[in-house]
Amino acid sequence: MATVQVTGQSFEETVKEGIVLLDFWAAWCGPCRAFGPIFEAAADRHPDVVFGKIDTEAQPELAAAFEVRAIPTLAVLRDGVLLGAFPGMMPAKAIDELVGKVRAIDMDEVRRQIEAADKNQPSQPSQADEEAKPPKAAGA
Repeated sequence: MATVQVTGQSFEETVKEGIVLLDFWAAWCGPCRAFGPIFEAAADRHPDVVFGKIDTEAQPELAAAFEVRAIPTLAVLRDGVLLGAFPGMMPAKAIDELVGKVRAIDMDEVRRQIEAADKNQPSQPSQADEEAKPPKAAGA
């Protein structure tokens, strides 16, 4: 399967189901240009996986959302859940191993862990909650 170009408009649809590997890159980046053929060959070896490319120059909002600090960076998602992000070039064998590990993940368990973590997070008070609080007494 060929790689697909991912934009802010196509992002949600691209990542909502299955395994998705996203290559954050830029045309001026030498390591990105060297990693491109490795990434594209992996796409051919794993036709059931979506291999997406995100040009950080054209899609800075996606790069910011993923907190990309170095390129290339490879982000791995499954069923819309970010499982990890790996800066730097990755050899073909490492991509293949990564795909195998992601296939083996029990996503029901991952969702349970996310739900449990969300329940344990203290909720942030909303502006309405803050406005509804009584004013503090002087000296309090």
